[in-house]
Amino acid sequence: MRRSGPELAERIRRVLLAALPDGHEHPELERFARLQRVYPERPGKTLRGQLVVLSSAAHDGDMDAALVTAAGLELFQNWVLVHDDIEDDSEQRRGGPALHRMVAPAVALNVGDAMHVAMWRLLLTLPTAADRPVDREAVLREFLWMIDRTAEGQHLDLSWVADGRFDISEDDYLTMVTLKTAYYTVVSPLRLGAACAGRPPSPVFTEAGRDLGVAFQIRDDVLNLRRDVAYGKEFAGDLYEGKRTLILAHLLAHASADEAAEVREVLARPRDAKQPEAIERVLAAIERHGSLDYAQTLAEARARRGLERLHDALAELPGADAALEIEELVRSLAARTV
Repeated sequence: MRRSGPELAERIRRVLLAALPDGHEHPELERFARLQRVYPERPGKTLRGQLVVLSSAAHDGDMDAALVTAAGLELFQNWVLVHDDIEDDSEQRRGGPALHRMVAPAVALNVGDAMHVAMWRLLLTLPTAADRPVDREAVLREFLWMIDRTAEGQHLDLSWVADGRFDISEDDYLTMVTLKTAYYTVVSPLRLGAACAGRPPSPVFTEAGRDLGVAFQIRDDVLNLRRDVAYGKEFAGDLYEGKRTLILAHLLAHASADEAAEVREVLARPRDAKQPEAIERVLAAIERHGSLDYAQTLAEARARRGLERLHDALAELPGADAALEIEELVRSLAARTV
């Protein structure tokens, strides 16, 4: 029986939304409750949460615990995105305005804090009875480890922009996205599924998950600069935000001195000083030097390596059908078009 897909996504979303406040007698706190539900109620695939449930099933784990853990992970992503959008001064999220464009940034920041608390409150409902296989302590430790790594990656990303640095190499970028994206997108979901079955995770999950998570993030960077793709975020938003990406590292390494100087000058401007025609010149340089193609090729190579490693580890688990769905899901993550 197939587990992943819209039905599982809806089950995870129901647990997530049930963990958030639903109304309040005080009018302004009623609004506060509604704001916490803005991002979770927007269309989303809950792929990370589904990966938790599939990993649990592959390990013969507890479904109820897997759904709670999956919803906790999706809550993590939602509150982090609220903060991330403020930090990047983003315009859009999941096809709608970023939360700090709807309300004052300070208000949005506090909404994210409240969602963070809701995440921990939900995770503390995990069963602890001896007759249940769930290792709640392992789940909580994994969340702490995952949040630490994500914050480290976010610091690198933000500090490079804040410090005006353009000397970011390909290796620097890969270190950053491994921390910021790979752990919470693939590594931790696989490990959390094992914890929901009370089993130690395979060390291969970390190795393969890094490759697959990096492939996911590079693909995200590529999609952001593709005009023919609408995936819920502002086209070329990474350029307006001055993000240091693999695409940019490749461009600056291959552009002439004059071209590189112009790219740095444009991207160093404040967002509201970046005129569309200047961004178009940067996009033209990216196209001219094949930087998008280079990034996509690297993403595909990392995805292949990650899938090969993961296949062998999953073959040893008792839930063969769920293991097969894990491979399909992570392949779609790394090669997605939306």
